[in-house]
Amino acid sequence: MPIATLTNVRFGHGTRLLLDGATLTIEPGEKLGLVGRNGCGKSTLMRLLAGQSKPDAGIVGIARNCRIGFLTQDPTIEPTDTLREAAARAFTRLHEIRHELEGVYEALSHAGADDLDRLLARQAALDAEFERGGGYAVDHKIDAVLHGLGFVDAQFSTLVSKLSGGQRARAGLARLLLEEPDLLLLDEPTNHLDIEGRVWLEDFLADEFPGAVVVVSHDRWLLDRVVSRIIEIHDSSIREYPGNYADFTVLRRERALTQQRIHEKQQDKISREESYIARYKAGQRARQAKGRATRLERFQRDNLVERPVDFDVMRLQLPRAERVGDIVVSAHEVFKAFGPRVLLRDFELTLKPGDRLGVVGANGTGKTTLLRILMGDERPDTGSLKRSPRLSVGWFRQTHDHLDKTLEVWRHLQLTVPPRANGVRLSEQEARDLAGAFLFSGGAQESLLGSLSGGERARAVLAGLVAGAHNLLILDEPSNHLDIPSAERLEQALSLPPDEGGYDGTLILVSHDRALLTATCDQILALDGDGKWRLFQGTYAEFDAQRVASEAAPATTLAVAAKTVAVAKPVPAAKPAHKQTAPRKKETVRSQAHTSASRNPLSSFPLDELDARVQAITAKLAAIDAKLGDPEVYADRKKTNALLDERTMVEGQKSRLEEEWLRRSDV
Repeated sequence: MPIATLTNVRFGHGTRLLLDGATLTIEPGEKLGLVGRNGCGKSTLMRLLAGQSKPDAGIVGIARNCRIGFLTQDPTIEPTDTLREAAARAFTRLHEIRHELEGVYEALSHAGADDLDRLLARQAALDAEFERGGGYAVDHKIDAVLHGLGFVDAQFSTLVSKLSGGQRARAGLARLLLEEPDLLLLDEPTNHLDIEGRVWLEDFLADEFPGAVVVVSHDRWLLDRVVSRIIEIHDSSIREYPGNYADFTVLRRERALTQQRIHEKQQDKISREESYIARYKAGQRARQAKGRATRLERFQRDNLVERPVDFDVMRLQLPRAERVGDIVVSAHEVFKAFGPRVLLRDFELTLKPGDRLGVVGANGTGKTTLLRILMGDERPDTGSLKRSPRLSVGWFRQTHDHLDKTLEVWRHLQLTVPPRANGVRLSEQEARDLAGAFLFSGGAQESLLGSLSGGERARAVLAGLVAGAHNLLILDEPSNHLDIPSAERLEQALSLPPDEGGYDGTLILVSHDRALLTATCDQILALDGDGKWRLFQGTYAEFDAQRVASEAAPATTLAVAAKTVAVAKPVPAAKPAHKQTAPRKKETVRSQAHTSASRNPLSSFPLDELDARVQAITAKLAAIDAKLGDPEVYADRKKTNALLDERTMVEGQKSRLEEEWLRRSDV
């Protein structure tokens, strides 16, 4: 039985219609992803499900006793609580039970015979309810969730009023996850999470959280890992797609192609009909022409399929950046610390023209500080830096206070993109084409920058930077406020070859968006915040695959070692019988050897066959490792997990074969 339904729901603000005829069913335990352009109505649909808004028409149905948890982008938590107390409010009822139990125990200590049975019955009922609610295990659960979301023990006693906005958002998420509602509504839960926090949240929602989930997120990897159905809001209606986000992109593309073909056929039909009507409207066939005109008008009103809005890929010819020589920027033996905390130690980096560097690390590890050092805004304590004298830097920062809010979008782009070599700026049409390529269509190009949302303004800034002929582009968390279509368009602009309209300069990208990192960067710089760093040559998917494999390897080795110890551990010998003869001992040894051999199927294999099997299984392991290093494979989390499981199994088989080979070789 569904726990929530929407039936023919209609909702709007003034003359703007957000939902029209929206119908949706949510089953218990189902995980749904909600996607669509910024402002299309995603948050509105979440508020309708949470009961915070009422539809103009239609029905929103919630199952009886269904507990709903709703994480908004600005959760409300008590400022006088400590961080741990704020999370522990998820278990308010347990604290009430514990307090009442203390009163019952106190009453039992001096209860008379008349009250004893009543108090014992109450104690039993409270104990049972306490255990059902998690009992004393909730303390461990609170710690685990807070750690998973990136908090450390030292922060647990910090007052909520002293936390940053991002930390308060994570505290609100922790409390909501601990409450374990029947239906969990998450609106951009990853906005303030680093990559480790996102991975933890993915695993928690996919593997541990028992309830239903509806999540709005621009993190495509999270949607791929967690959800089994995608709900898209498009033109005020709901479209459903089975599978995760990767499946959705394929199905949406197929739907767009089908819609495009139907649209083109309809346009051909309309052209033929209009040609017939124009030809015969005044002749002998005027009556037929008039009838056709009536039918054509009805067809265009009732059956016309619109052309897919986002069917075209970006088609631009971005201006080429000026050459900078062999080196764009380099750092040698850089050291940077703030007080006792070291951020960079013996740091080395050389970026050449065309390099694409992704910078990753937990929040607070010094990623933005590194950018400031490389660009000369921050001085290192020691070390040297070199920058090309012909460097032109386009820098996307977290704030956009420098913008002229009175400019229209197209005019901003026209003034932002530098003039060509002949001094001529972009024409109005070229500026509008650039705006359209970054999803500003129609009247949106006339919007003033001051009237745009944070995501729309970020998109306008990015369009100007990418097309600005900069030979070094620095993007510091560019996709934080972008919806998925906007992030995909940015990804396209950065990853396309220059002759197809892509950016041709050097890129430094700081981001927690793993899909964007994988698509655009060919080097990954990982910072740990304690002075250590690692430069990996490859995509983020390859970097992450290697990290997962290296983390899994010690566990596999330990498991194999434990198995080996268990096999090699000597069994205590039984005490020999009194006056036992030597021949009897030999017979016992032979008997034990026969029994051991009968239990070990590998004992019947010839030694050369064992050797061949070891070599074959070693090759199989190498093949699995090669697949794990493939970015396309690793982008599919299900395939990756299956390969890791297979690797563990094959590693165990190899261990057993090697043990038998060694045992036989020693004989």
